[in-house]
Amino acid sequence: MAEGDVKPSATFTFRFLPLKIFRWMEKKDVQELLKKWSLYDRMTIQAFSFDQYFQAYQKNDFVLAFFKDPNVISNLKILSVSSGQWMTLGTEVKKVEAKDVPCTQISMSFFDRLYSEEIVREGGHIVKCLDEFYDDFSISDELRKLLLLEESNKFDIFSQADREEFLFCLFKHLCLGGALCQFEDMIGPYLETTRSLYKELVSVQKDSETQKIQTISTVFKVSAYDENGMCYPSTKNHDQTFAYLIVDPLKRHVHVLYHCFGRGLFCG
Repeated sequence: MAEGDVKPSATFTFRFLPLKIFRWMEKKDVQELLKKWSLYDRMTIQAFSFDQYFQAYQKNDFVLAFFKDPNVISNLKILSVSSGQWMTLGTEVKKVEAKDVPCTQISMSFFDRLYSEEIVREGGHIVKCLDEFYDDFSISDELRKLLLLEESNKFDIFSQADREEFLFCLFKHLCLGGALCQFEDMIGPYLETTRSLYKELVSVQKDSETQKIQTISTVFKVSAYDENGMCYPSTKNHDQTFAYLIVDPLKRHVHVLYHCFGRGLFCG
């Protein structure tokens, strides 16, 4: 039996938390930026609680139990490819895939190299370049070139391990935006919006021995499959269509960050 489609051994059950407020989504300046970046109508954050002690090695059991839970099936939001409307999962999941996403970074100094490597000028302006296209994305500055093109001479300033970090993933998703994205000339809005979203989703605590702040959340990038194939986060693959489960093992909460790439209210 393939990994991810075994019956979960841990009896995780989940409860939807509809009253959980994500202040990041309520900030007017964030809303305006998400609209500008063509993300606002196609992104959502939801919260669920769970009733068992969680450890990272239980990843596959946990994620499968999540997608099989009736409270998740009836409340987990997804954008319909056919209608372009929000709906709930509403299908029996047969298999899941869950990729570990490192979540160790706690400082935005992680992005200081954008300045030292002249992707961004000292005043915060993103360095422009000749226009080119890559898949669904137009590239007109060195930042998007860095994010998208492996042949870029600056691509290696972030290692593969750096690029797998949840902080980098959020930054990249926000910078690339949706199908009708209007890009920024300044780096500030990208960095500040990434910082505030990361702070909203990820839990931290002080290590009692070292007194250093460290993340305690576990993050998975997830996909789910029903009898017809992939059903979540969409039936169509795209780098900007994603779903992350951010697990707080102490509060026993799961935050779900979801986005479906597309134009306006329509996916595709």
